[in-house]
Amino acid sequence: MAPQIIALLGSPRPKGNTAKLMNEALRGIRDAGCEVETVHVPRLTFSPCKEILYCQEHAACAMNDDVTPYLEKFRDIDGLIVATPVMTMGIPGALKSFMDRFQVFFMAKYFRQEPLVAPEKKAHRRTLLLSIGGQNIEHDFDGLILSMKAFCDIIDCPYWDAVLQNNMDEVIDITTRPKVMKDAYEKGYRMGELIARDMAE
Repeated sequence: MAPQIIALLGSPRPKGNTAKLMNEALRGIRDAGCEVETVHVPRLTFSPCKEILYCQEHAACAMNDDVTPYLEKFRDIDGLIVATPVMTMGIPGALKSFMDRFQVFFMAKYFRQEPLVAPEKKAHRRTLLLSIGGQNIEHDFDGLILSMKAFCDIIDCPYWDAVLQNNMDEVIDITTRPKVMKDAYEKGYRMGELIARDMAE
């Protein structure tokens, strides 16, 4: 069976620069033999975490909305791609709220010591981060990366690598940066290649 990948697009613009960068990574990971489901997170209908704490005792969320199927799917995926712009030095609202709903995984792993991801699956899972930032400033991606690494740890899909491009207020069009686009393709391909290799061992 081909490795199963989920790709989260956190940008509200489905054809913007973040999506263009993601599409190159998806082209790479598909060329490596993976199957991909793309999720445009801002188009989902869901509520942010309300700290009902139902997930302290149950391997599910008390709320039922567009996030619910992904709480199940994320147990079984083999890899994750997250593509997002930097907003207010961090993750934009819809994507951050989506990630926060994975308290179901947090409670299972850290509160009940019953992780939802099997150890043999965690051994080959990986996450690739793709991000653009508008400003040409130091530490532009620091807040985003810290949040992503925490999320990856919670869902047992380790942070593997990233493709980052800042100064987009001047660059305007990501396709004028062929090195960055090539990097996205190559890292997508490489991640898919590594996942497939590890699954076969």
